[in-house]
This record gives sequence, structure tokens and C-alpha cells, in this order.
Amino acid sequence: MLTDRIEAHWLGAFARVLDLCRPAASEVVCILAESQSRALNIELAELAALQAGLRPFRCILPTPAAAAPVPVRSTGASRALQGHPAALAALKASPLILDLTMEGLLHAPELRDILASGARVMMVSNEHPEALARLVPRAEDEATVKSAVKRARAAKRMHVASPAGTDLHVDMTGATTAGVWGWTDRPGTIAHWPGGVVVSFPARGTVRGRLVLDAGDVNLTFKRYLTDRVTLTLEDDHITAIEGHGTDAALMRRYLEAWGDRAAYAVSHVGWGLNPRARYEALTMYDQRDTNGTELRCVAGNFLFSTGANEFAGRFTEGHFDIPVFNTTITLDGEAVVRDGVVL
Repeated sequence: MLTDRIEAHWLGAFARVLDLCRPAASEVVCILAESQSRALNIELAELAALQAGLRPFRCILPTPAAAAPVPVRSTGASRALQGHPAALAALKASPLILDLTMEGLLHAPELRDILASGARVMMVSNEHPEALARLVPRAEDEATVKSAVKRARAAKRMHVASPAGTDLHVDMTGATTAGVWGWTDRPGTIAHWPGGVVVSFPARGTVRGRLVLDAGDVNLTFKRYLTDRVTLTLEDDHITAIEGHGTDAALMRRYLEAWGDRAAYAVSHVGWGLNPRARYEALTMYDQRDTNGTELRCVAGNFLFSTGANEFAGRFTEGHFDIPVFNTTITLDGEAVVRDGVVL
């Protein structure tokens, strides 16, 4: 359906996002990628930087061999750098990094040192440029996300409920909250495109209750809309039971069991989507190799529930689920911010 060639409007989308990052004249831009990165996006990023009068260079590392006991398409953190000293030196010397690694640096262990150097990191999600072009961020997106971040950071409690039976409680005390509106223009910060989401990483021992995944919710690790209801029981931050009949529950049980790692059952982050242009049905429109599912994470009003690594709670694992849950009501300290899947 889609041919991997450079289209003018795709190049224009990259140029617009680059412009939102406010590069200085002749600024050095590192295009960070790996051998399995989407080649078309690398070309578009470089051309956009050249057209803007910047000084791009490529830093492309080999994609490391899989080390997991199961097929992995979503870990939440790129493994490409692996502490490479020369690559890290190049990144720290670059005011702006366009991150086109397959998983992105957001939770990579090297990120803290890179940001401490003053570099800003613009993650371009591993999506086909057709999807990226539909989701170019807009100036008004920043205020929406910042408002949600302020609300979440001030909250003591989050409660999530749904007609399907969800009754999930999160103690927000000590949680670390971040929001992404789709670009970064300040040194020492990171953002991703597509954007439009707020997420909180709960502190240890703060999540309990029941999360019911209904037909039509999405498991982005499998890039699959659920067809059957799955009920997750959570105690002390961890999934303790996965109940349900059919393929969806069986896939989740088998995948988590295969890791042999309790941290794979743990809560990574919780939050909600805020992008009114992100489309729920988008996953049906792309082959699996052409989507990373970031658009579904950002669909306005979805409750984004993720399992796996949570560095703020001292848990690390490559086992990872990102699950947008729809038709929920999310309250902070008793006040709804999302009602029946609609952002208030």
C-alpha cells in the first residue's frame, strides 16, 4: 500500500518538527539510528536538517542480537548504545539529537548522562512517515499536556473505573510524572513524536485493584485489538492473576511466564492520551512492520497502562506491555479528568 520513497509532504512534516525544536543557525544535529532503523526516516531527517541549514551527521550502530527468551517488539528502551564510548561522546557533543533507534532512548540507561551534557533528544517513533505526517504536533498541544501534568503531579490518588468492571487504585504520592507534546526546545530534555500523552511512574507499593481489558482495547506488544475480555488483578504493584478465556488471555499469560522475571508483571506507568488527532482505528491500517503503535498510546481519553521497567521504583526488565484501555473514567483526588473515555 505504501511505497518507501521520499514524498514532499513527509519531508515537510520532518521539517516542521525540527523547526519546533528551535535549532540555532548551523547547529550540529546527530541522527542516531541503528542498523534495523527505518531507512526512509533517516533520509527524511537528514534532508530536513540540511534544508534548515543545520549540520547533521549520522551515528548508526549495529542492532544488537536478541537476548530475550521470547520474540520482542517492544521493550520501551533502545539497547543499541550499550555504553559505546565513541557514540556517547558524539551524542554529548550534539546540542540536538534526532533519535531514530527502534525503541528510542526514553528509558535507556545512557539517557541520563546524555541529557546532563545539555543535549536535547527528539525521539522519532519507529512509525511509517505517513503516520508521522498525520500527527505533526501543533503549538496548542503544549498547553494541554502541561495542564494534565500539573494536575497529575498535584494529585494524591488516581482511580480508574469502567463499565466492564475496572476498579484500579493508584497512590500518586511519590510518583514521577512526565508529559510529551511532541517536540523539545530546551537543553537537557527529551520528547517523542507522535506526542500527546501524560504518564506517571508510581512509587513502589502504590498500585492495587482490578483492571478489566475489554474487547476493543489494545495490546501494543502484540499489535492486536483484543477480542475477548481479560481481567488483571493487581496487588503491591504486580499482576497476580490474569483471568479470561480465549487467545488474548492465553497470549498474556504465556508471554509473561516466559520471562521468568517478576518485574515483567510489575506496573511501569499509568496515564492518559491527549492527542485529538490520534486515531483509534489506525492499527488496522498498517502492516505490523510499519507501525510502532505510538499513535494508539496518544489517542485522547485512553487509559494507558504499562507493565515492566520502572526505574523510579527500582525495577528493570525488558518484559513490557503497553495497553491503551478505552471507555474508562479516570479521577484524580475524586475529580474526573477523563469520563467514559472522553477527556474533560
